[in-house]
Amino acid sequence: MSHLDLHDIQGGIVKSYGRYGFPKAYFFLLTVTDEEKGRTFIRKLVPSITTSVAWASTDSGEKGVAKPVSTTNVAFSYRGLHALGVPRESLQSFPDEFAMGMQQRRAILGDDGASAPELWDPAWREPDAVHVMVWINGQTSAAVERRYQEIVDLIAATGAGVAIIKGHRNRDGRDDCPYQDASAIYQNGEPTPREHFGYVDGISDPFFKGISSYEQNVMGGGKVTGADPATRAGWKALETGEFLLGHKDEALELPEAPDPVLLARNGTYVVYRKLHQNVGSFDQYLDRVGRDFPGGPEALAAKFAGRWRNGAPLSTFPTEGEANDFSKLWAEAKGAVLAAKTAEARSAAKAEFARLNAKFTAYDYRNDLDGGRCPLGAHVRRANPRSALEFVNGAFKTPGAVSNRRRMLRRGLPYGDSSERRDEGEHGVIFMALNASIRRQFEFVQQQWINYGNDFKLANEKDPILGNHGFTANGMPDGSMVIQTDPSDPRPPFVCCHVPRFVDVRGGEYFFMPSLTALRMIGAGSIDPT
Repeated sequence: MSHLDLHDIQGGIVKSYGRYGFPKAYFFLLTVTDEEKGRTFIRKLVPSITTSVAWASTDSGEKGVAKPVSTTNVAFSYRGLHALGVPRESLQSFPDEFAMGMQQRRAILGDDGASAPELWDPAWREPDAVHVMVWINGQTSAAVERRYQEIVDLIAATGAGVAIIKGHRNRDGRDDCPYQDASAIYQNGEPTPREHFGYVDGISDPFFKGISSYEQNVMGGGKVTGADPATRAGWKALETGEFLLGHKDEALELPEAPDPVLLARNGTYVVYRKLHQNVGSFDQYLDRVGRDFPGGPEALAAKFAGRWRNGAPLSTFPTEGEANDFSKLWAEAKGAVLAAKTAEARSAAKAEFARLNAKFTAYDYRNDLDGGRCPLGAHVRRANPRSALEFVNGAFKTPGAVSNRRRMLRRGLPYGDSSERRDEGEHGVIFMALNASIRRQFEFVQQQWINYGNDFKLANEKDPILGNHGFTANGMPDGSMVIQTDPSDPRPPFVCCHVPRFVDVRGGEYFFMPSLTALRMIGAGSIDPT
């Protein structure tokens, strides 16, 4: 296993906080008008930054530090690095897409119509002022609020020159909130992994070398090898450099990175997007079109996503009954782990739970190349094609060679309340993608696989859920999706017409998330690019 300096890597990179018991979050933005005051603030903030060192309470069994009640991480826009005095030579060594920023990449990302930047939350409309993003997760809302107030006090003590940007929309419709709050969706008083459309989210996050000591964790989250995907031999951990700068990537090269080496190493790029979900339109479309779809609205929802709403993948569980049976077994296995009274019983229960848990991710599309189970254009198949694009003449040509270079770490949480099931209001997902190359990973997937379908032989068909569907000349939604049937099924493919846009962008930016070493360098103004 590769060894990483976890003390130097910010914790939000290795840990997906929402799955580690931190279901509440604030995201807020700072603008820096005084370079020295800005660096002073960073120096004072560094001791509070959460690293990737293991927590003693994790299930890994590794010794570590005590689990905190809240976490804190920080990232910078290109303009923010400039405002903090990073030398020109270093600034010019950053990739163009990061320097341009998200708004100037709007044509590539498909941020048009209701997703146009001029309609975003006010906090995001002036990218020249967005310099720093601070990201707090907490075990409770109170823990997040306490940490936020500590940082507010730190800013005040720094003096004029650093300020929080107001302008996030909140639940009551006001657009002057100083932070974006987010929270897991609760049911019966407990946080769930679901988002507002009802799907279990965040299932197939990639595993890369150096972050896991458990071989079974790599299954389905790593890269395909060509062996049976239901076995450990079917998967390997991805190269670290796909997600962390300064490490070897899948091309066996160091990814493009800024100078000097110490500024880049153990850092990554963060894509932040506030995605509003039009849950009313989504429910209405499923209800109306699902009446004519075999299996009804729930089956149609599964075909859109490539998973049943309980997270079971269509490629493994093609019917709702199979998916529900699996979900019950999974819940029973999880309960058995909690109920085990002895170390021996707990070990056996954990092994069975791991076996079942792997079924969420340990699959590919070798037995479903025609899309009869999981449609070729389903969301999860587009976002992570696994083996589907490298299968030639009945065998793998280069397993995962295309998809391995497009993987992203997904972070973030839902926000708002969609209980009234309307389009109006504040509800959606704070989506964050962490990757070593914004252009090769996030932008490629967003442009070529989400908003275009040629790689899947679907011409200009877009992702049914995230696609930026527009309108026809007579004002009808112009989205479409062909849902393939099994080659042995005499029924023709089912065509979904007039699919509206279900997700709108409400804000976002590209950020650089440096290592602790680089944070100290930025705070000290000691970056030497030569």
